[in-house]
Amino acid sequence: MRALLKWWRAPLWTLALATGAKSFVDNPILGSERLNRRGLHVARLKLAHRLAWARRRRLARGVPAEWRRQFDRQGFVEVRDFLPPEAFAPIQSALLTREFDSREHQQGDTLTRRVAIGPALLREVPQLRSMFRSRRWRSLLAYIGSTRAEPLYYVQTIVTGRADGGPDPQLELHADTFHPSLKAWLFLTDVSDDQGPLTYVEGSHLLTPQRLAWEQARSVNVRHSDRLSQRGSMRIAPDELRGLGLPPPRRFAVPANTLVAIDTSGFHARGSSERPTVRVEIWAYSRRTPFVPWTGLDLLSVQPLAIRRAQWLTGIVDRLDRLGLMKQHWRPAGRRRPNEP
Repeated sequence: MRALLKWWRAPLWTLALATGAKSFVDNPILGSERLNRRGLHVARLKLAHRLAWARRRRLARGVPAEWRRQFDRQGFVEVRDFLPPEAFAPIQSALLTREFDSREHQQGDTLTRRVAIGPALLREVPQLRSMFRSRRWRSLLAYIGSTRAEPLYYVQTIVTGRADGGPDPQLELHADTFHPSLKAWLFLTDVSDDQGPLTYVEGSHLLTPQRLAWEQARSVNVRHSDRLSQRGSMRIAPDELRGLGLPPPRRFAVPANTLVAIDTSGFHARGSSERPTVRVEIWAYSRRTPFVPWTGLDLLSVQPLAIRRAQWLTGIVDRLDRLGLMKQHWRPAGRRRPNEP
């Protein structure tokens, strides 16, 4: 009887096929072994990537050719000295020396703290507002994310080795979701190779025949996979990369004022760290519904709504958590300087 009652949600599960829904366990249609054996997951994957590259072609004009070539081939763009020193220094000083109301989330022995960037902070740090409005910033992030939708912005701190916990799941190579999306880091502190740097598998954003075969096999047998893969963030073991024609992950040990922007449908992870470390960055995130042909038409990207979304999102999830409708993983951490351990 319980199994029959849950099927009243079948129309919603069906509609979710046309969205960015990715969890194989929360949607029996997405997780159907029979349908995935017949190619459901791979069909969604191929359509989402085809539309993303079509949108990128329309967004390419504003992006320097060197950056486009780097991204198209590798799945990421790395730009050292992204800002002129006279623009970067005030941003770095303002964000590292002041206290902000922070939120914190623990995964394994790693703490991630975030400060949602909103209008008040941009008034205090006008150089940051100028960067977000600059053509080179906006055009690059739009191209990689394949959308003009405004990203969410945070000041983010990664603290490794200072909390009790098991293995950090972010150390496992994974793709965030089945369709192209954006994450970007402008590092405010130097990141050495032993400070848990970002890692990325070059070329893993491309749908090669080997990648499609791997996705097909994983979708059919997903019920035997780990929990995060079942929820649509596919994990891959390092020794599987060669079979997909992929190189080992690249570790981004970079100086401050380096921008790294990636397509998170490619395999990436937080690098291992041999000691307690702290790194700080401006972090941007954009993931839009993949099955649309247009690059804009996002009402939430209209100012003054866009820059308030990160703060609003925290408050909305807090309310849903109090109502028992959603789990709030980001807990208040008090007023902290981002570079504090």
